[in-house]
Amino acid sequence: MIFVDGIPFSTGSSQGIEDLIALLEHPFLVSASNKLKAIPVMKVSVMEGFRGERSPPAKHVYVFQREYATVDPALVELVGTDEATTCVGIVIRNQKTGWTSIAHVDSPEVVDLGLTQMLSLLIDQNSNAELDVHIVGTFEDAVTNQISGSSGSESESELYNHSIPLCSKIIEALQNKGNKFHIQTFCVLEHNTMRDSDGNAYPVFNGFMVETSSGSVRPASFDGSSRCPDEIVRRIRVTVSYSDPSWKGKLLEMYDSLSDQYQIAPCSWSLRWKEYALSLQQLSDSDILLNCSTSPSSEGPDFVDNHRRLFDYLIQHPNWRETFPMRKPRIFKRTASGDWIKAE
Repeated sequence: MIFVDGIPFSTGSSQGIEDLIALLEHPFLVSASNKLKAIPVMKVSVMEGFRGERSPPAKHVYVFQREYATVDPALVELVGTDEATTCVGIVIRNQKTGWTSIAHVDSPEVVDLGLTQMLSLLIDQNSNAELDVHIVGTFEDAVTNQISGSSGSESESELYNHSIPLCSKIIEALQNKGNKFHIQTFCVLEHNTMRDSDGNAYPVFNGFMVETSSGSVRPASFDGSSRCPDEIVRRIRVTVSYSDPSWKGKLLEMYDSLSDQYQIAPCSWSLRWKEYALSLQQLSDSDILLNCSTSPSSEGPDFVDNHRRLFDYLIQHPNWRETFPMRKPRIFKRTASGDWIKAE
């Protein structure tokens, strides 16, 4: 059940799209979006510290696309994600305990089970917990009038309308669950859209960070050093998980909340992935964008480079057993300085 500004929210419709439209217009959430957009984007780099200093950065956990993590505020100070264009970042935080779950959701198909995964450590079966929710991401990748039901061609809907169905599904799923979800931030679609001089739409920002002790949210971008550990393997796991039935409808786990360790569960790929990677590696940068992105004109400057590094890894490691010997997870422990080291 959804609450906004402490009041139960519902349009009375069973369709998520009706609630979505109403939430986009809600004064409390419009104000929250405007306040969020007024905050400068924090550029996160472990090499330079979170605030530009050379001292050890705050303990943080980063999630990639289709990943989620639930953290104990006693162990983790900040959680975040970025690289979202037509994806949505969701944060659910227990008001009483401060335990916080963050997910980078890329498809309506993972919303129902994904929310269940996120809630599993935030509440117990008998809890009536009050849960703060922040939803950030997507932009107007569809023709503007499509959300209001105006007609548009079928090809336009298929090619450019990724954001609306995802946001609608998230709202529908939250409304249908019995938990108390207090939506504090709803910066999606029109509220996260800017346009260039030619009228092309782009996200205002692609990522954010949450302070676990207070629950405060601010825009953020991350560099390679702050997305560690095991960046390339985790990116590959996202890619190959789409064809793995064991992950169907689920978000990918990669962090153990109790031990404060990254545990990258094993995944497998066939030799065909090497062939696929070789073919994509031959493409131009623009063709990689067209083939690998749902929003080619809105991706960050490192999108193509990240994909080329992923292709290189698959070409150089066609046998997944080299990456996951004896099908064991890859475990990384946090050091006293805040870095990550691979457990032997």
